[in-house]
This record gives sequence, C-alpha cells and structure tokens, in this order.
Amino acid sequence: MISDQTKINGFILSSISLGFNTFACLISCAVSLIILYHLYYNHVKREDKITVVLCSHIYLTLLINGIIFISMNIRSILGDLYNQSFDSSWCILSGYLSLVLVGMLSWNFLNQAFYRLIRIVYFQNRRFQSLKLYLVLPVIEIIITTSIFLCVLLPLNGVTYSPNDYFCCATFTNIPGMLSLSFVAYICPLCCILFIYMHITRFIHQQGNIPTLIIKQRQSRDLLIMRRILIIVSLLLLLGMPALILVTMFIITGEKNPLLIRISYFSASISQIGLSVALVFCIPQLKNIILNLQKTTTVTVINRAVRGTVQAKTIVGTQ
Repeated sequence: MISDQTKINGFILSSISLGFNTFACLISCAVSLIILYHLYYNHVKREDKITVVLCSHIYLTLLINGIIFISMNIRSILGDLYNQSFDSSWCILSGYLSLVLVGMLSWNFLNQAFYRLIRIVYFQNRRFQSLKLYLVLPVIEIIITTSIFLCVLLPLNGVTYSPNDYFCCATFTNIPGMLSLSFVAYICPLCCILFIYMHITRFIHQQGNIPTLIIKQRQSRDLLIMRRILIIVSLLLLLGMPALILVTMFIITGEKNPLLIRISYFSASISQIGLSVALVFCIPQLKNIILNLQKTTTVTVINRAVRGTVQAKTIVGTQ
C-alpha cells in the first residue's frame, strides 16, 4: 500500500517532469525547424552538413521522446487526481516506442562521435565522410534496435502497465529484461562513445609536436569542442544512472522504491532539457546557423523599415 505522502511526492515529480519535458519539446521543435530551414535553402556549408544532419537526428529523437514523456506525465497526473486507469494496447506500444527512442538517442550520439573520429583521426578515409551514409545509418540502427528489443523484451514481458504510475514502461524488477535493455540502449553505446573520444584526445596530444600553426589552431578548436562534449556525455549518463542505481539497490536489498519509475523518468526529463540546451552551445556549427538566422531576421526587419520609410517620403514628395 502506497502512503499519501508517497502519492504527493509522485504527483510533484510528475508535474515538474511535465514542465521540463514541455520546455525540452519546444526547444527541440524550434531547433529542428531552424535546421530544416537552413538545409532546405542550402545555407549550411558543405563541410558542416554532416554535423548539422547528425544534430537534426538528435533533436528529432528528443522531440518525439519528449512528446511520449509528456503523455506519460499527463496520465500520471490524471491518475493521481482521479485514479483513472490508462491500460491499453496503445499504452504498451508507447512504452516500447519510448525505450527504442531512448536507445536511439544514445546511438545518435555514437554516430556523432564516430564522425568526429573519422574527421579528425582518419580524415583521409572519404568513404565514411559521405552525407548519404549518415542519413541511412539511423534507419539501419533503429531497425536493429527495435528487432533486438522485441526479440528480448516480448518473451520476458519487459513492458507492462504500472498501476501506481498510470503508464506503461519497462518492468524495472524484471532483471533479465533490464540488463538486456541497459546493455543495448545505454552501456554499449556510451562505452563506445567514451572510447572514441579518448582515442581522439590521445591522437590530438600526439600531434602536438608538429609545429604548424594551422594544425595547432585546429587542435585547440577540437579540444575545446571535446571539453564541451564531455558536458553532453555527462547529461547522457544522467539519463540512465538513477534507474541503474535504484535497480541495483533492488537486487541487493530486495526492496523496491515505490517512486522508482517516477524518479527514473524525472532524471530522464532533466537529461532531455539539458541535452536540448547544451547541444546549441556545444556544437559550433549548430550555434552558427542559429545566430545566422537571428542576423538574417534583423537585416530583413531593417530592410523592410528602410523600404517603408523611402516609400513614405516618396509619397509625401509627390504630394
């Protein structure tokens, strides 16, 4: 039996998560539209297109996942207020879809890390610097990830309706399912990301003996970006760390925290909003196209104002 204080705490967590997810969705939607605008009108430099496309994959994943999180938050709040059940086939489907998107978020960051590895370390290999490759790669990954999740989680009944949280999600007490999910969606891509950036950092330091101004400038820029990316990786770690800690405590003690699911999704909401904001400031190509949009808007407004003033003077002169 859940105490009244626990229900209040759960309601507060869901309400705050709803605000975070809504804000993250607005940012992701705005940035996605800006990226599409620049790509459609070919305002992005040729050498920056792959980076911008990879960012668009991340923001699209954040947007769709944020919408699903919002629906979960709303169901939790309505369930807390009116004790309404939302158990349905759509609920189960949204639970699986959320897991796939969380996994794809990690794999999208791995794609970004892989491209940086090719661009910095193996820059002579042109086959892995094709825009078509990075357009097709997420599609292949989502097919593979979905197939693995369905093959592993369906027999284990990995996604079920939580009557205390009023939405469907991964069964945290299903240890085999959680271990499989954690490995595919979280541990494997994150370990690969950390390994890639360690390799890039080692390569940059080894190249430090070459006394070329252009190389040194490029190295300092790459190191600056690497430091910023560490912030993004930290936010990505936040996405699944609370759930892993709580599940580990459950394995050791055998006692399940009644707010385990809501705490896990609350940390995921913080990670969502953090990633949506941090990417804009940590990826120079993305930051530049947003600043260019602001400059273009300002110039357009000024030109319209000047044109209107000239027309007004012309009308007055003719009179």
